[in-house]
Order: sequence, then structure tokens, then C-alpha cells
Amino acid sequence: MGYVPESEVLEICRDLIRIDTSNYGDDSGPGERKAAEYVAASLSEVGIDSEIVESRPGRASIVARWGNQDSPKPGLLIHGHLDVVPAQAGDWQVDPFAAEVVDGYLFGRGAVDMKDFDAMLLSVVRARQRDGSIPDRPITLVFTADEEAGGSKGAHWIAENRPDLLEGCTEAIGEVGGFSTEIGGKRLYLIESGEKGIAWMRLRARGTAGHGSMGNHDNAITHLATGLIALGEHEWPGEPGPTMNLLLAKVRELTGTEGSADELLEHFGPAVRMIGAGIRNTTNSTMLEAGYKHNVIPGEAIAYVDGRYLPGHTDTFVPAVQKIVGDHIAVEPYITDTALEFPFEGDLVDAMTVAIHAHDPEAHIAPFLMSGGTDAKGWNKVGITSFGFTPLRLPPDLDFTALFHGVDERVPVDALEFGARVFDTFLDQL
Repeated sequence: MGYVPESEVLEICRDLIRIDTSNYGDDSGPGERKAAEYVAASLSEVGIDSEIVESRPGRASIVARWGNQDSPKPGLLIHGHLDVVPAQAGDWQVDPFAAEVVDGYLFGRGAVDMKDFDAMLLSVVRARQRDGSIPDRPITLVFTADEEAGGSKGAHWIAENRPDLLEGCTEAIGEVGGFSTEIGGKRLYLIESGEKGIAWMRLRARGTAGHGSMGNHDNAITHLATGLIALGEHEWPGEPGPTMNLLLAKVRELTGTEGSADELLEHFGPAVRMIGAGIRNTTNSTMLEAGYKHNVIPGEAIAYVDGRYLPGHTDTFVPAVQKIVGDHIAVEPYITDTALEFPFEGDLVDAMTVAIHAHDPEAHIAPFLMSGGTDAKGWNKVGITSFGFTPLRLPPDLDFTALFHGVDERVPVDALEFGARVFDTFLDQL
């Protein structure tokens, strides 16, 4: 090969981080238009045409066709999102939008979620395009808006309003997977092959309004608090499905230990917060609304709960929450989205495996079920099978999963360059 796939990855990632695309869950942020225009210019510079589409002004996604569009092979969708969650600069060591490199790490909002993959993809595509090394498979490149707020203005909007942009695609590669962790002294790369369903709920408690100085055994706030405590203390049972059973088998192999699913997952250390959530439903209270004056007992109190359910629990999860919180609270689905789980097999899985081993011969590989959601839920609407593959070889002492949406979000520069090389080799396997 005459090209160096990782040659531009750091500078592209820094450029993208410096474009503030904070998503506040509405249209109050800067939107993704400037980032989409940056991607379009980067592709145009090497002769790749693209189309910017907006679900509403400023909420921009970009789509480009690449690869051998005449190939009889099924189309592959490779996607990243352009938006990021907000960041409070005062909480960080460095400005979250300055993209500074400190002690070998690139700091910035989006360094992990997911402008790192956007940069990997752009750097590899640009290098291959210049060299004439085009994959022998139809590829659709998509950089979306709004993933951090559920994708209704991005992936879901494209799937529902412009499915023509995804025509021919049967499989997809995107974020949250391919990163390494250390288990039993060995490197294990985790590839996402499914993700939990979303059930964001509004819990509404009603009671008798009255004067704050008088006795009241029908207090809406008390009813709500009692239900939230019950929900917070509820131990959802571990029910690993096919994906997580494969991961548990790999942990047994690498550690030579047995035990319950929870005991085996403790080998992931701090990452168990995310990895362990793949074997059970979860519920976390996140917002509260009640009252308007100190001496007035309100007649209503509301809480918002982030619920995530396992595949197969679509119809049973919300009723289970209702049973836990009791009759004084009405559980109302607020935002919902489907759970996904795909078999960890086939040519795409083989290509990811070969690519990782080519650059880390001692690597071990296993799938996992993602605790959160990605744009894969949008692509599922048009029948596309998705995997998470953002390859990163990480230091064993880095609490990587804590960096998603975290303070001082950062990625090792050498991991970023490693990812570009691995992704380049992955494209050779298509």
C-alpha cells in the first residue's frame, strides 16, 4: 500500500471536536450543519460526492456513496454521528472544545463518543480514495444528526423519510465496540452485536392538595418518593441472552474461573457498570417535578425514569415497573425504542476478527450487548443488521466506559491511530 491510513486521523478528530455540535435534546444547540459541511468538504477534496440532508434547519446529516457500486455484493452502511452531549467547561482539565493533546491523550467532547470513529472513517476513506484502493463492495457513508437525543432528527428521520439513501444496504458498522479491555492478563476486544431497548418513563403520582401545616396521608410527593425508593432498591434478575452468554464463555476461558454471571463480569473492573448492564433490565430515576410553594402540598408529583430492557422484554418491562412502584403512581411510557440482538456470525464478523488479529495477534474477541442505544435502532427500521466496531487498543488501567458522556473525555492518540489501521484492514476483507 502506498498510503498511510492513520496519517490524518488525529488532525481530523481535532477539527471535528472544535466544531461544537452539542445536542441539548431540542433545537437550542448549534446543530450539526457546520460539521456536516466539514465532512462534505473532506470527501469532495478527494473526489467523493455527498448530499447533506436536514430534518429541520441546522439539524444536518450527510450521506455519500463509495466503494464499487456495481458490485453484486450487498451494500454496507458505515455510520457515525456528528452531535455530542453538552459539556461544562469548568468541570474539565482543559476546554472540552479545544481538542488539546495532553500526555498522549486527545481531550475533548466527542473524543470517545464518537468523533474518534468519524475521524478514523474519514482518514481511511480519504487515503484509499487518493490511492485508488476502493473496496469491492457498495458502501454508503452516513454521518448523522441527533443520535444523542434518540435520532429522531437523524437516523430515524432518514429511515422514515429518505430510505432511498440507504437502498441496497443490508449490514451496518458503527459505534461502541472493538475497544480492548484486559481480562485475566489478556486483551479482549468487545464488539457490539446488540443493544437494550429504551423505555424512558414518566411516573405520575397524584394525591390530595392542601396546606403544608396540616396532616396529609395522601401526599403526592410522598407517594412518588416511596415508589422511586422501591424502584431504586429493586434487584432486576440477571438474564443473559445469546450475546452475553458468548461473552461469559470467553471470560471463563480467559480467567479459568467459574461462577455466576455477575461474578464473572466483575473481572471487567469499573467497566462492569456498562458491561454488567447487558444481562439485566435497569431503571434509574433522572428528573423530578413537584410543587410550587413551600406551604402548599401539591396534588401531583412527577419523576422521569430511564429504563432499559433486554431483548424479549418489550411487552413485560413497563408492567413490571408499574407493579414495583405501586398503585399510587401511574407509569407512562415517554420515549421508547426497540431492543436489538444479532447473531455474532457471518462474513462481517469474520472481517472484523481478521482485522483486529492482523494488528494485535494476541487479541481475543467476543460480542457484548450494549447498555445504551445507537443509530442502529434507526437502521433496523429498514432491515439493516448492525454491529458496533470502533477499534481501539487501550491501556489496561484506563476506565474507558466512564469517558462516555464523562468529564475529561479523551482517547489515546496511539489508540486512534491503531483504530484507523485496523479499520483500513477491515475494508480489505469486504
